[in-house]
Amino acid sequence: MKYDEVLVLIGEMGPYQIKIMVLVALAIIPEALNSMITVFISAEMDSWCAVDEWSESARNCTASPLRSPEYTDCIHRYRDAAIPIVDIVDGKQVYDKCEMYDIDYPGEFSEDFFAGEFTNSTRACEDGWMYDQSQYISTISSEFNLVCDRKYLAMTTQSIFYFGYLVGSFLAGSVADIIGRYYTFFIAVTIDFLAGIAQAFSPNIWFFCICRFFVGVANISIYLMSFVIATEIVGPSKRHIGGISAPMTFGFGYVVLALLAYLIRDWRRLQIVVACSLLPIYLLIPILPESARWLMANQKFDKTEEIVRKIAKNNNTSDKLPDNLKENLMREHEERTEGKKYTLLDVLRQPKLRIAAGILFFVWPATSLMYFGLSLNSAKFGSNPYVTFFLSGLVEIPATLLVIPLVSSPLGRKYTIIGSFLVGAIACFLATFASGTLLTTLAMVGKFCITMEFSAIYLYTAEIYPTTVRSIGIGASSTAARIGSILAPITLMLADHWEPLPLVTYGTCAIIGILLILIALPETKGKILTATLEEGEAFLADPNSKYAPVDVMEENEVKL
Repeated sequence: MKYDEVLVLIGEMGPYQIKIMVLVALAIIPEALNSMITVFISAEMDSWCAVDEWSESARNCTASPLRSPEYTDCIHRYRDAAIPIVDIVDGKQVYDKCEMYDIDYPGEFSEDFFAGEFTNSTRACEDGWMYDQSQYISTISSEFNLVCDRKYLAMTTQSIFYFGYLVGSFLAGSVADIIGRYYTFFIAVTIDFLAGIAQAFSPNIWFFCICRFFVGVANISIYLMSFVIATEIVGPSKRHIGGISAPMTFGFGYVVLALLAYLIRDWRRLQIVVACSLLPIYLLIPILPESARWLMANQKFDKTEEIVRKIAKNNNTSDKLPDNLKENLMREHEERTEGKKYTLLDVLRQPKLRIAAGILFFVWPATSLMYFGLSLNSAKFGSNPYVTFFLSGLVEIPATLLVIPLVSSPLGRKYTIIGSFLVGAIACFLATFASGTLLTTLAMVGKFCITMEFSAIYLYTAEIYPTTVRSIGIGASSTAARIGSILAPITLMLADHWEPLPLVTYGTCAIIGILLILIALPETKGKILTATLEEGEAFLADPNSKYAPVDVMEENEVKL
Protein backbone atom coordinates (compact mmCIF):
# COMPACT_ATOMS: atom_id res chain seq x y z
CA MET A 1 0.00 0.00 0.00
CA LYS A 2 1.41 3.37 -1.06
CA TYR A 3 1.52 6.60 0.94
CA ASP A 4 -1.27 8.20 -1.13
CA GLU A 5 -3.45 5.15 -0.58
CA VAL A 6 -2.87 5.42 3.17
CA LEU A 7 -3.97 9.05 3.08
CA VAL A 8 -7.17 8.03 1.29
CA LEU A 9 -7.88 5.60 4.13
CA ILE A 10 -7.19 7.97 7.04
CA GLY A 11 -8.65 11.08 5.43
CA GLU A 12 -7.37 13.01 2.43
CA MET A 13 -8.29 16.34 3.97
CA GLY A 14 -9.40 15.80 7.54
CA PRO A 15 -9.41 18.28 10.45
CA TYR A 16 -5.65 17.97 11.00
CA GLN A 17 -4.72 18.65 7.37
CA ILE A 18 -7.15 21.56 7.18
CA LYS A 19 -5.55 23.11 10.26
CA ILE A 20 -2.05 22.85 8.76
CA MET A 21 -3.24 24.19 5.40
CA VAL A 22 -4.87 27.20 7.06
CA LEU A 23 -1.81 27.96 9.18
CA VAL A 24 0.70 27.87 6.32
CA ALA A 25 -1.72 29.83 4.14
CA LEU A 26 -1.85 32.57 6.79
CA ALA A 27 1.95 32.71 6.63
CA ILE A 28 1.56 33.93 3.05
CA ILE A 29 -0.02 37.19 4.26
CA PRO A 30 3.26 38.72 5.57
CA GLU A 31 4.97 37.29 2.47
CA ALA A 32 2.52 39.28 0.33
CA LEU A 33 3.12 42.40 2.44
CA ASN A 34 6.88 42.18 1.89
CA SER A 35 6.43 41.47 -1.80
CA MET A 36 4.12 44.36 -2.69
CA ILE A 37 5.26 46.98 -0.17
CA THR A 38 7.36 48.59 -2.91
CA VAL A 39 4.15 50.06 -4.40
CA PHE A 40 4.12 52.45 -1.43
CA ILE A 41 7.69 52.73 -0.17
CA SER A 42 9.04 53.34 -3.69
CA ALA A 43 6.15 55.55 -4.79
CA GLU A 44 7.01 58.65 -6.77
CA MET A 45 6.25 61.86 -4.89
CA ASP A 46 5.49 65.11 -6.66
CA SER A 47 8.73 67.09 -6.55
CA TRP A 48 10.53 70.12 -7.95
CA CYS A 49 13.82 71.94 -7.49
CA ALA A 50 14.38 73.39 -4.04
CA VAL A 51 15.55 77.01 -3.67
CA ASP A 52 18.23 77.07 -0.99
CA GLU A 53 17.51 80.71 -0.09
CA TRP A 54 13.91 79.79 0.76
CA SER A 55 14.51 76.47 2.54
CA GLU A 56 13.88 77.81 6.06
CA SER A 57 10.63 79.57 5.23
CA ALA A 58 9.43 76.60 3.13
CA ARG A 59 9.65 74.37 6.21
CA ASN A 60 6.94 76.50 7.82
CA CYS A 61 4.45 74.89 5.43
CA THR A 62 4.56 71.74 7.57
CA ALA A 63 2.97 73.70 10.43
CA SER A 64 -0.32 72.90 8.67
CA PRO A 65 -1.58 69.29 8.55
CA LEU A 66 0.11 67.55 5.62
CA ARG A 67 -3.19 66.44 4.09
CA SER A 68 -4.78 69.87 4.36
CA PRO A 69 -5.38 72.35 1.51
CA GLU A 70 -3.38 74.92 3.52
CA TYR A 71 -0.25 72.79 3.31
CA THR A 72 -0.69 72.14 -0.41
CA ASP A 73 -1.30 75.80 -1.19
CA CYS A 74 1.78 76.77 0.84
CA ILE A 75 4.28 74.48 -0.90
CA HIS A 76 2.81 75.22 -4.33
CA ARG A 77 3.51 78.92 -3.88
CA TYR A 78 7.23 78.10 -3.66
CA ARG A 79 6.97 75.85 -6.71
CA ASP A 80 5.03 78.38 -8.79
CA ALA A 81 7.60 81.11 -8.06
CA ALA A 82 10.68 79.22 -9.28
CA ILE A 83 9.70 76.33 -11.59
CA PRO A 84 8.80 76.61 -15.29
CA ILE A 85 5.64 75.03 -16.69
CA VAL A 86 6.46 72.39 -19.32
CA ASP A 87 3.01 71.12 -20.32
CA ILE A 88 -0.73 71.30 -19.72
CA VAL A 89 -2.54 67.96 -19.34
CA ASP A 90 -6.32 67.77 -18.88
CA GLY A 91 -6.34 71.45 -18.05
CA LYS A 92 -3.69 71.08 -15.33
CA GLN A 93 -0.28 72.70 -15.45
CA VAL A 94 2.69 70.33 -15.39
CA TYR A 95 5.84 71.75 -13.78
CA ASP A 96 9.42 70.78 -14.56
CA LYS A 97 10.84 68.32 -12.03
CA CYS A 98 14.49 68.68 -12.95
CA GLU A 99 14.99 72.34 -13.91
CA MET A 100 14.42 75.73 -12.26
CA TYR A 101 14.73 79.30 -13.50
CA ASP A 102 18.39 80.33 -13.54
CA ILE A 103 18.58 83.52 -11.46
CA ASP A 104 19.95 84.69 -8.13
CA TYR A 105 17.00 84.25 -5.81
CA PRO A 106 16.23 86.78 -3.05
CA GLY A 107 16.87 85.72 0.54
CA GLU A 108 13.25 86.28 1.53
CA PHE A 109 10.35 84.61 -0.25
CA SER A 110 7.54 86.86 -1.51
CA GLU A 111 4.22 85.63 -2.88
CA ASP A 112 4.44 88.27 -5.61
CA PHE A 113 7.81 86.99 -6.85
CA PHE A 114 8.02 85.02 -10.11
CA ALA A 115 11.45 84.08 -11.46
CA GLY A 116 10.09 83.74 -15.00
CA GLU A 117 9.71 87.51 -15.22
CA PHE A 118 13.48 87.87 -15.17
CA THR A 119 14.71 85.03 -17.40
CA ASN A 120 13.66 82.14 -19.60
CA SER A 121 16.88 80.18 -19.05
CA THR A 122 16.94 77.27 -16.60
CA ARG A 123 19.45 75.27 -14.61
CA ALA A 124 19.49 71.84 -12.96
CA CYS A 125 18.42 71.32 -9.37
CA GLU A 126 21.62 72.26 -7.56
CA ASP A 127 20.12 72.51 -4.06
CA GLY A 128 18.13 69.29 -4.01
CA TRP A 129 14.39 68.87 -4.31
CA MET A 130 11.24 69.85 -2.47
CA TYR A 131 8.67 67.07 -2.06
CA ASP A 132 4.90 67.25 -1.73
CA GLN A 133 4.14 65.24 1.44
CA SER A 134 0.35 65.40 1.19
CA GLN A 135 0.13 61.80 -0.08
CA TYR A 136 3.24 60.22 1.45
CA ILE A 137 5.34 61.60 4.29
CA SER A 138 8.40 59.89 2.83
CA THR A 139 9.37 57.17 0.36
CA ILE A 140 12.75 55.94 -0.81
CA SER A 141 12.29 58.27 -3.79
CA SER A 142 12.29 61.32 -1.51
CA GLU A 143 14.75 59.90 1.02
CA PHE A 144 17.43 59.06 -1.55
CA ASN A 145 16.42 61.66 -4.18
CA LEU A 146 15.46 59.09 -6.82
CA VAL A 147 14.28 61.69 -9.30
CA CYS A 148 15.33 62.93 -12.73
CA ASP A 149 18.37 60.91 -13.88
CA ARG A 150 18.09 58.68 -10.76
CA LYS A 151 14.37 58.00 -11.14
CA TYR A 152 14.94 54.56 -12.66
CA LEU A 153 16.52 53.31 -9.41
CA ALA A 154 13.17 53.25 -7.60
CA MET A 155 11.72 50.54 -9.88
CA THR A 156 15.09 48.85 -10.28
CA THR A 157 14.95 47.96 -6.59
CA GLN A 158 11.91 45.79 -7.32
CA SER A 159 13.63 44.11 -10.27
CA ILE A 160 16.44 43.27 -7.84
CA PHE A 161 13.81 41.90 -5.46
CA TYR A 162 12.46 39.63 -8.21
CA PHE A 163 15.99 38.57 -9.08
CA GLY A 164 16.08 37.42 -5.45
CA TYR A 165 12.93 35.44 -6.30
CA LEU A 166 14.84 33.73 -9.10
CA VAL A 167 17.78 32.85 -6.85
CA GLY A 168 15.47 31.82 -4.01
CA SER A 169 13.54 29.47 -6.28
CA PHE A 170 16.73 27.48 -6.87
CA LEU A 171 18.06 27.73 -3.32
CA ALA A 172 14.79 26.83 -1.60
CA GLY A 173 14.45 23.63 -3.59
CA SER A 174 18.04 22.56 -3.02
CA VAL A 175 18.06 23.42 0.68
CA ALA A 176 14.64 21.82 1.26
CA ASP A 177 15.81 18.59 -0.36
CA ILE A 178 18.76 18.50 2.05
CA ILE A 179 17.37 19.68 5.40
CA GLY A 180 13.62 19.38 4.83
CA ARG A 181 10.67 21.69 4.31
CA TYR A 182 10.22 22.52 7.99
CA TYR A 183 13.69 23.95 8.65
CA THR A 184 13.86 25.66 5.25
CA PHE A 185 10.56 27.40 6.02
CA PHE A 186 11.70 28.84 9.36
CA ILE A 187 15.17 29.76 8.10
CA ALA A 188 13.47 31.71 5.31
CA VAL A 189 11.21 33.47 7.82
CA THR A 190 14.27 34.49 9.86
CA ILE A 191 16.17 35.83 6.84
CA ASP A 192 13.07 37.68 5.66
CA PHE A 193 12.62 39.34 9.06
CA LEU A 194 16.27 40.34 9.54
CA ALA A 195 16.66 41.64 5.97
CA GLY A 196 13.37 43.52 6.26
CA ILE A 197 14.43 45.25 9.49
CA ALA A 198 17.83 46.09 8.00
CA GLN A 199 16.06 47.49 4.94
CA ALA A 200 14.12 49.90 7.17
CA PHE A 201 17.41 51.39 8.40
CA SER A 202 19.08 51.66 4.97
CA PRO A 203 21.52 54.59 4.88
CA ASN A 204 21.54 54.68 1.06
CA ILE A 205 19.89 53.15 -1.99
CA TRP A 206 22.63 50.55 -2.51
CA PHE A 207 22.24 49.09 0.97
CA PHE A 208 18.47 49.11 0.38
CA CYS A 209 18.94 47.11 -2.84
CA ILE A 210 21.07 44.48 -1.08
CA CYS A 211 18.45 44.06 1.65
CA ARG A 212 15.68 43.93 -0.94
CA PHE A 213 17.49 41.10 -2.73
CA PHE A 214 17.64 38.99 0.43
CA VAL A 215 14.01 39.75 1.21
CA GLY A 216 13.21 38.43 -2.27
CA VAL A 217 15.23 35.24 -1.74
CA ALA A 218 13.50 34.58 1.59
CA ASN A 219 10.05 35.65 0.42
CA ILE A 220 9.78 33.17 -2.44
CA SER A 221 11.21 30.47 -0.16
CA ILE A 222 8.38 31.05 2.34
CA TYR A 223 5.84 30.89 -0.48
CA LEU A 224 7.26 27.68 -1.94
CA MET A 225 7.52 25.96 1.42
CA SER A 226 3.96 26.96 2.33
CA PHE A 227 2.72 25.65 -1.01
CA VAL A 228 4.61 22.36 -0.66
CA ILE A 229 3.59 21.76 2.96
CA ALA A 230 -0.06 22.46 2.12
CA THR A 231 -0.11 20.15 -0.91
CA GLU A 232 1.97 17.30 0.49
CA ILE A 233 -0.09 16.82 3.63
CA VAL A 234 -3.40 16.17 1.83
CA GLY A 235 -4.54 13.25 -0.28
CA PRO A 236 -4.20 13.04 -4.07
CA SER A 237 -7.70 14.27 -4.96
CA LYS A 238 -7.44 17.29 -2.65
CA ARG A 239 -4.07 18.70 -3.66
CA HIS A 240 -5.60 21.31 -5.96
CA ILE A 241 -7.34 22.77 -2.88
CA GLY A 242 -4.04 22.93 -1.01
CA GLY A 243 -2.51 24.51 -4.10
CA ILE A 244 -4.96 27.43 -4.23
CA SER A 245 -4.86 28.23 -0.49
CA ALA A 246 -1.56 30.10 -0.80
CA PRO A 247 -2.55 32.30 -3.80
CA MET A 248 -5.86 33.16 -2.14
CA THR A 249 -4.27 34.47 1.06
CA PHE A 250 -1.71 36.36 -1.04
CA GLY A 251 -4.64 38.46 -2.28
CA PHE A 252 -5.79 38.98 1.29
CA GLY A 253 -2.28 40.23 2.08
CA TYR A 254 -2.79 42.90 -0.59
CA VAL A 255 -5.89 44.14 1.22
CA VAL A 256 -4.07 44.29 4.55
CA LEU A 257 -1.15 46.20 3.00
CA ALA A 258 -3.49 48.83 1.55
CA LEU A 259 -4.87 49.49 5.04
CA LEU A 260 -1.43 49.58 6.66
CA ALA A 261 -0.02 51.92 4.00
CA TYR A 262 -2.99 54.24 4.42
CA LEU A 263 -2.38 54.47 8.16
CA ILE A 264 1.44 54.63 7.98
CA ARG A 265 2.70 57.14 5.39
CA ASP A 266 6.40 57.04 6.37
CA TRP A 267 8.29 54.32 4.48
CA ARG A 268 10.68 53.34 7.26
CA ARG A 269 7.90 52.85 9.82
CA LEU A 270 5.80 50.93 7.32
CA GLN A 271 8.75 48.66 6.51
CA ILE A 272 9.32 47.90 10.20
CA VAL A 273 5.65 47.01 10.71
CA VAL A 274 5.64 44.76 7.65
CA ALA A 275 8.87 43.03 8.73
CA CYS A 276 7.45 42.45 12.21
CA SER A 277 4.34 40.84 10.70
CA LEU A 278 6.56 37.77 10.19
CA LEU A 279 7.09 37.27 13.94
CA PRO A 280 3.77 35.46 14.64
CA ILE A 281 4.88 32.73 12.22
CA TYR A 282 7.31 31.52 14.90
CA LEU A 283 4.26 30.38 16.89
CA LEU A 284 4.02 27.56 14.33
CA ILE A 285 7.34 26.01 15.40
CA PRO A 286 5.73 23.41 17.71
CA ILE A 287 2.73 22.90 15.39
CA LEU A 288 3.97 22.38 11.84
CA PRO A 289 5.13 18.85 10.96
CA GLU A 290 7.93 17.96 8.61
CA SER A 291 6.75 16.73 5.22
CA ALA A 292 6.11 12.98 5.43
CA ARG A 293 7.04 12.69 1.76
CA TRP A 294 10.44 14.28 2.37
CA LEU A 295 11.03 12.03 5.39
CA MET A 296 10.18 8.97 3.34
CA ALA A 297 12.42 10.09 0.46
CA ASN A 298 15.27 10.45 2.97
CA GLN A 299 14.62 7.02 4.53
CA LYS A 300 13.42 8.42 7.86
CA PHE A 301 10.67 5.84 8.06
CA ASP A 302 10.12 6.01 11.82
CA LYS A 303 9.39 9.75 11.66
CA THR A 304 7.22 9.22 8.57
CA GLU A 305 5.16 6.62 10.39
CA GLU A 306 4.89 8.94 13.42
CA ILE A 307 3.43 11.76 11.32
CA VAL A 308 1.01 9.46 9.49
CA ARG A 309 -0.25 8.12 12.80
CA LYS A 310 -0.61 11.68 14.11
CA ILE A 311 -2.75 12.58 11.10
CA ALA A 312 -4.89 9.49 11.62
CA LYS A 313 -5.27 10.19 15.35
CA ASN A 314 -6.42 13.77 14.78
CA ASN A 315 -8.79 12.62 12.05
CA ASN A 316 -10.17 9.83 14.28
CA THR A 317 -9.21 7.20 11.71
CA SER A 318 -6.40 5.33 13.50
CA ASP A 319 -8.33 2.08 13.14
CA LYS A 320 -7.98 2.29 9.34
CA LEU A 321 -4.18 2.24 9.32
CA PRO A 322 -2.59 -0.91 7.91
CA ASP A 323 -0.65 -3.05 10.38
CA ASN A 324 2.49 -3.08 8.26
CA LEU A 325 2.58 0.69 7.64
CA LYS A 326 6.34 1.12 7.96
CA GLU A 327 7.07 -1.80 5.64
CA ASN A 328 4.72 -0.37 3.02
CA LEU A 329 6.47 3.00 3.16
CA MET A 330 9.88 1.36 2.79
CA ARG A 331 8.68 -0.68 -0.19
CA GLU A 332 7.31 2.43 -1.95
CA HIS A 333 10.62 4.24 -1.41
CA GLU A 334 12.52 1.36 -2.99
CA GLU A 335 10.22 1.37 -6.02
CA ARG A 336 10.60 5.12 -6.51
CA THR A 337 14.41 5.06 -6.36
CA GLU A 338 14.77 2.32 -8.97
CA GLY A 339 13.68 4.46 -11.95
CA LYS A 340 15.84 6.56 -14.26
CA LYS A 341 16.49 10.19 -13.29
CA TYR A 342 15.48 12.65 -16.01
CA THR A 343 16.60 16.22 -16.74
CA LEU A 344 15.28 19.14 -18.77
CA LEU A 345 17.53 18.02 -21.63
CA ASP A 346 15.49 14.82 -21.91
CA VAL A 347 12.38 16.95 -22.44
CA LEU A 348 14.04 19.12 -25.07
CA ARG A 349 15.19 16.07 -27.06
CA GLN A 350 11.56 15.17 -27.79
CA PRO A 351 10.18 17.16 -30.79
CA LYS A 352 6.58 17.65 -29.59
CA LEU A 353 7.53 18.19 -25.95
CA ARG A 354 10.21 20.65 -27.05
CA ILE A 355 7.57 22.75 -28.82
CA ALA A 356 5.21 22.54 -25.84
CA ALA A 357 8.01 23.53 -23.44
CA GLY A 358 9.00 26.46 -25.67
CA ILE A 359 5.42 27.76 -25.67
CA LEU A 360 5.11 27.40 -21.91
CA PHE A 361 8.48 29.14 -21.48
CA PHE A 362 6.89 32.14 -23.21
CA VAL A 363 3.44 31.98 -21.62
CA TRP A 364 4.73 31.84 -18.04
CA PRO A 365 6.92 35.00 -18.31
CA ALA A 366 4.11 36.76 -20.23
CA THR A 367 1.70 35.88 -17.42
CA SER A 368 4.14 37.01 -14.75
CA LEU A 369 4.90 40.24 -16.63
CA MET A 370 1.22 41.16 -16.89
CA TYR A 371 0.39 40.13 -13.33
CA PHE A 372 3.23 41.98 -11.61
CA GLY A 373 3.06 44.91 -14.03
CA LEU A 374 -0.61 45.51 -13.18
CA SER A 375 0.06 44.87 -9.48
CA LEU A 376 2.98 47.29 -9.18
CA ASN A 377 1.14 49.96 -11.15
CA SER A 378 -2.22 49.42 -9.44
CA ALA A 379 -1.90 52.52 -7.24
CA LYS A 380 -1.83 54.70 -10.39
CA PHE A 381 -5.05 53.33 -11.86
CA GLY A 382 -7.20 55.77 -9.90
CA SER A 383 -7.19 59.03 -8.00
CA ASN A 384 -6.72 57.27 -4.65
CA PRO A 385 -3.75 54.84 -4.65
CA TYR A 386 -4.91 53.11 -1.46
CA VAL A 387 -8.39 52.34 -2.81
CA THR A 388 -7.16 51.05 -6.17
CA PHE A 389 -4.49 48.91 -4.54
CA PHE A 390 -7.10 47.57 -2.10
CA LEU A 391 -9.37 46.64 -5.00
CA SER A 392 -6.46 45.08 -6.89
CA GLY A 393 -5.89 42.69 -4.01
CA LEU A 394 -9.56 42.09 -3.36
CA VAL A 395 -10.28 40.86 -6.90
CA GLU A 396 -7.63 38.15 -6.53
CA ILE A 397 -9.67 36.22 -3.96
CA PRO A 398 -12.76 35.47 -6.12
CA ALA A 399 -10.53 35.10 -9.20
CA THR A 400 -8.59 32.29 -7.52
CA LEU A 401 -11.76 30.58 -6.33
CA LEU A 402 -13.48 30.84 -9.71
CA VAL A 403 -10.70 28.90 -11.42
CA ILE A 404 -11.74 25.63 -9.70
CA PRO A 405 -15.19 25.29 -11.34
CA LEU A 406 -14.05 26.80 -14.64
CA VAL A 407 -11.23 24.32 -15.34
CA SER A 408 -13.69 21.48 -14.64
CA SER A 409 -16.41 23.01 -16.83
CA PRO A 410 -16.81 22.48 -20.60
CA LEU A 411 -14.28 25.32 -21.05
CA GLY A 412 -11.60 23.03 -19.69
CA ARG A 413 -8.03 24.04 -18.89
CA LYS A 414 -7.03 25.37 -22.32
CA TYR A 415 -9.95 27.69 -22.92
CA THR A 416 -10.06 28.93 -19.33
CA ILE A 417 -6.50 30.13 -19.89
CA ILE A 418 -7.23 31.52 -23.36
CA GLY A 419 -10.42 33.24 -22.19
CA SER A 420 -8.75 34.80 -19.15
CA PHE A 421 -5.77 35.95 -21.21
CA LEU A 422 -8.03 37.37 -23.95
CA VAL A 423 -10.33 39.35 -21.66
CA GLY A 424 -7.30 40.60 -19.71
CA ALA A 425 -5.57 41.70 -22.92
CA ILE A 426 -8.70 43.51 -24.17
CA ALA A 427 -8.99 45.27 -20.79
CA CYS A 428 -5.35 46.44 -21.07
CA PHE A 429 -5.85 47.75 -24.61
CA LEU A 430 -9.07 49.58 -23.70
CA ALA A 431 -7.44 51.04 -20.59
CA THR A 432 -5.01 52.96 -22.79
CA PHE A 433 -7.94 55.16 -23.89
CA ALA A 434 -9.66 55.39 -20.51
CA SER A 435 -9.42 57.63 -17.48
CA GLY A 436 -11.08 58.04 -14.10
CA THR A 437 -13.51 55.35 -12.95
CA LEU A 438 -13.42 53.55 -16.31
CA LEU A 439 -9.63 53.19 -16.10
CA THR A 440 -9.89 51.77 -12.59
CA THR A 441 -12.59 49.31 -13.69
CA LEU A 442 -10.63 48.08 -16.71
CA ALA A 443 -7.46 47.70 -14.64
CA MET A 444 -9.36 45.57 -12.09
CA VAL A 445 -10.84 43.44 -14.89
CA GLY A 446 -7.33 42.88 -16.22
CA LYS A 447 -6.03 41.99 -12.75
CA PHE A 448 -8.96 39.62 -12.14
CA CYS A 449 -8.36 37.79 -15.43
CA ILE A 450 -4.58 37.47 -15.13
CA THR A 451 -4.98 36.12 -11.59
CA MET A 452 -7.31 33.44 -12.95
CA GLU A 453 -4.90 32.65 -15.76
CA PHE A 454 -1.95 32.44 -13.36
CA SER A 455 -3.82 29.90 -11.20
CA ALA A 456 -4.92 27.80 -14.19
CA ILE A 457 -1.51 27.68 -15.87
CA TYR A 458 -0.05 25.68 -12.96
CA LEU A 459 -2.59 22.89 -13.47
CA TYR A 460 -2.33 23.01 -17.28
CA THR A 461 1.46 22.80 -17.22
CA ALA A 462 1.35 19.83 -14.85
CA GLU A 463 -0.96 17.98 -17.25
CA ILE A 464 1.09 18.74 -20.37
CA TYR A 465 4.27 17.13 -19.04
CA PRO A 466 4.60 13.34 -18.47
CA THR A 467 4.98 12.07 -14.91
CA THR A 468 8.69 11.32 -15.31
CA VAL A 469 9.52 14.97 -16.06
CA ARG A 470 6.52 16.77 -14.55
CA SER A 471 8.36 18.33 -11.63
CA ILE A 472 11.21 19.37 -13.94
CA GLY A 473 8.78 20.95 -16.39
CA ILE A 474 6.85 22.88 -13.74
CA GLY A 475 10.09 24.01 -12.11
CA ALA A 476 11.59 25.19 -15.40
CA SER A 477 8.38 27.05 -16.33
CA SER A 478 8.20 28.69 -12.91
CA THR A 479 11.83 29.76 -13.26
CA ALA A 480 11.08 31.25 -16.68
CA ALA A 481 8.26 33.22 -15.05
CA ARG A 482 10.82 35.05 -12.93
CA ILE A 483 12.08 36.72 -16.12
CA GLY A 484 8.67 38.32 -16.49
CA SER A 485 8.60 39.50 -12.88
CA ILE A 486 12.10 40.98 -13.18
CA LEU A 487 11.06 42.86 -16.33
CA ALA A 488 7.73 44.06 -14.88
CA PRO A 489 9.14 47.05 -12.93
CA ILE A 490 11.29 48.00 -15.93
CA THR A 491 8.28 48.04 -18.29
CA LEU A 492 6.63 50.62 -16.04
CA MET A 493 9.40 53.05 -16.99
CA LEU A 494 8.25 52.79 -20.62
CA ALA A 495 5.43 55.15 -19.61
CA ASP A 496 7.99 57.97 -19.57
CA HIS A 497 8.17 57.64 -23.37
CA TRP A 498 4.48 56.89 -24.02
CA GLU A 499 2.10 56.52 -21.09
CA PRO A 500 -0.01 53.61 -22.47
CA LEU A 501 3.07 51.61 -23.56
CA PRO A 502 3.22 49.28 -20.50
CA LEU A 503 -0.44 48.27 -20.94
CA VAL A 504 0.06 47.77 -24.68
CA THR A 505 3.07 45.57 -23.92
CA TYR A 506 1.08 43.38 -21.50
CA GLY A 507 -1.82 43.02 -23.93
CA THR A 508 0.47 42.20 -26.87
CA CYS A 509 2.33 39.49 -24.92
CA ALA A 510 -1.01 38.00 -23.87
CA ILE A 511 -2.28 37.86 -27.47
CA ILE A 512 0.92 36.13 -28.62
CA GLY A 513 0.53 33.62 -25.78
CA ILE A 514 -3.11 32.97 -26.76
CA LEU A 515 -2.16 32.25 -30.39
CA LEU A 516 0.64 29.88 -29.38
CA ILE A 517 -1.62 27.89 -27.03
CA LEU A 518 -4.52 27.88 -29.51
CA ILE A 519 -2.41 26.59 -32.39
CA ALA A 520 -0.02 24.14 -30.77
CA LEU A 521 -1.24 22.88 -27.37
CA PRO A 522 -4.08 20.42 -26.68
CA GLU A 523 -6.91 20.40 -24.15
CA THR A 524 -5.96 18.24 -21.15
CA LYS A 525 -9.26 18.08 -19.26
CA GLY A 526 -10.49 14.50 -19.01
CA LYS A 527 -7.27 13.11 -20.49
CA ILE A 528 -4.92 10.61 -18.95
CA LEU A 529 -1.79 11.90 -17.29
CA THR A 530 0.95 10.55 -19.52
CA ALA A 531 3.62 8.68 -17.60
CA THR A 532 6.60 8.45 -19.95
CA LEU A 533 8.28 10.68 -22.52
CA GLU A 534 7.00 8.39 -25.26
CA GLU A 535 3.40 8.72 -24.05
CA GLY A 536 3.83 12.49 -23.78
CA GLU A 537 5.00 12.67 -27.41
CA ALA A 538 2.09 10.48 -28.55
CA PHE A 539 -0.48 12.60 -26.69
CA LEU A 540 0.83 15.88 -28.10
CA ALA A 541 0.87 14.38 -31.58
CA ASP A 542 -2.73 13.12 -31.25
CA PRO A 543 -4.67 14.45 -28.22
CA ASN A 544 -7.60 12.16 -29.17
CA SER A 545 -5.51 9.02 -28.81
CA LYS A 546 -6.18 6.01 -26.58
CA TYR A 547 -5.64 7.75 -23.24
CA ALA A 548 -8.47 7.57 -20.69
CA PRO A 549 -9.55 10.26 -18.17
CA VAL A 550 -7.70 10.54 -14.89
CA ASP A 551 -7.33 13.20 -12.18
CA VAL A 552 -4.04 15.10 -12.52
CA MET A 553 -3.51 15.31 -8.79
CA GLU A 554 -3.63 11.54 -8.37
CA GLU A 555 -0.31 11.32 -10.20
CA ASN A 556 1.27 14.66 -9.53
CA GLU A 557 3.38 14.57 -6.40
CA VAL A 558 4.46 18.09 -5.58
CA LYS A 559 8.24 18.41 -5.62
CA LEU A 560 10.62 21.33 -5.56
